[in-house]
Amino acid sequence: MEAPAIFTEKEAYQQSFNPREYLKEFYSMNDSKDGGNVFLTQNLKLLHKMFSLDGLRGNTLIDVGCGPTIYQLLSACEHFQEITALDYTDRNRQELEKWLRNEEGAFDWVPVVKYVCELEGDREKWAEKQEKVRKKVKQVLKCDVTKANPTAPVSLPPADCIVSTLCLEGACKDLPTFHSALRNIGTLVKPGGHLVMLTTLGDTYYTFNNQVFSCLHVEKHEVEAAVEAAGFEVKFSEVQPYTVSDDRMDCSGFLGVVARKCPSAT
Repeated sequence: MEAPAIFTEKEAYQQSFNPREYLKEFYSMNDSKDGGNVFLTQNLKLLHKMFSLDGLRGNTLIDVGCGPTIYQLLSACEHFQEITALDYTDRNRQELEKWLRNEEGAFDWVPVVKYVCELEGDREKWAEKQEKVRKKVKQVLKCDVTKANPTAPVSLPPADCIVSTLCLEGACKDLPTFHSALRNIGTLVKPGGHLVMLTTLGDTYYTFNNQVFSCLHVEKHEVEAAVEAAGFEVKFSEVQPYTVSDDRMDCSGFLGVVARKCPSAT
């Protein structure tokens, strides 16, 4: 499928992004398609590695651009006590809340949770981990990463850590906007706190359910430069090449970054 010539505006996400179809396409562990599991397992391994790093501990964690997903919290929940999840689209937040309340018909994350538990050494702890995530996510709020205060009109106290996975490259139409969005979300973390970020590299689109969504083509050095310009010091940066032939996107790899907010940064 061809990449979109135009940027997918946030209104398009609000109106036509179908969280159930997105989850089914990208987060089903039993996916028979080539690359279905590779996309997911590569990201889970990278998150596990980043959240195992020294110093990545604290009381509060803010998840910026959570979408309808919890995979990005499965390693994180072992090291933080209270989690706030943020996303722009109402349906994404509703889908996430459905799972948090353990409602009938919510997406089945069990295979993914079991995989992460296996990475951590005990597959059988999956039920305990699910419960941990449900208990620790204290609120789910609307956010807009293009605003100086992404959670306006709500103001959150700065957190010990923010995590953002596969979000900014979808929300930003160009590199200046990407820089600006990183500065905006950087205000959500306290000086000395951490940013954990997972970004697609070289990607211009992703598609599911016969819809195409634009993606900002970024490379490793561009992401690192934007993180540093936002007042952070990069502590860890690793590329996982994505070599699977996958017609759902044209990404060349995933970049995992852990950065510490400079104590002098505001």
